[in-house]
Amino acid sequence: MVSIAYGDHPSQIVHRHAPRRDDGPAPVAVLLHGGWWRDLHDAHLMDPLAEDLAEAGWAVWNVEYRRTGADGGGWPRTVDDVARALDLIAATADREGGLDTSRVVAIGHSAGGHLGLMTAADSLITSVVALAPITDLRRCADAGLGEDAVAPFLGPDPAPELYAEASPLHRLPIGVPQLIVHGADDQRVPVEHSRDYTAAARAAGDRVDHHEIAGADHFAVIDPAHTAWRTVRATLGTG
Repeated sequence: MVSIAYGDHPSQIVHRHAPRRDDGPAPVAVLLHGGWWRDLHDAHLMDPLAEDLAEAGWAVWNVEYRRTGADGGGWPRTVDDVARALDLIAATADREGGLDTSRVVAIGHSAGGHLGLMTAADSLITSVVALAPITDLRRCADAGLGEDAVAPFLGPDPAPELYAEASPLHRLPIGVPQLIVHGADDQRVPVEHSRDYTAAARAAGDRVDHHEIAGADHFAVIDPAHTAWRTVRATLGTG
């Protein structure tokens, strides 16, 4: 693993995992961790998936970003960080070669799913895998989800239009194919959020596959041994 900075802040960094086999240009997996945007969690949450994908021949870029708390993140800085990291990947592909930029998949969990959906449209991303994603910030705020995580992300007393601006649900169509995987027993982000997002995205013209995993909770989707991740891997294939 090699870590590369895309900015001056310590959290503006990407952990790069090389593919374990050399079969020509490798497709790229951009990992975006969850944790309700808070600095209690970091990119290492995605290390098991990074290892699994690198073993399968993917070039993996595991993105860190500024988070809420003492890290200086929040709207729009956190989203801007992910966009800058994607620019770095694009520049690296142009400079180095060895990356198949026709297959660049953003794989985000929870808040990371939110960030992947928010940044895909104006980047090199060709598809998004959203694992139990946050898609509607107003709905999350009203329900107090993530221990009221939306408030520190958007700031105090956000205007109604800001909830919409910061929500993938209200920025449709995204314009790239999407795979939504959500545990049916998720207590952190209820599966109904993904059902409603999928319906809205399809109505807006996006191509969306939606899988609900029976018995799976919020974290099963990032467990390489779980059926939820096996569902993703079956869709992605090998590098």
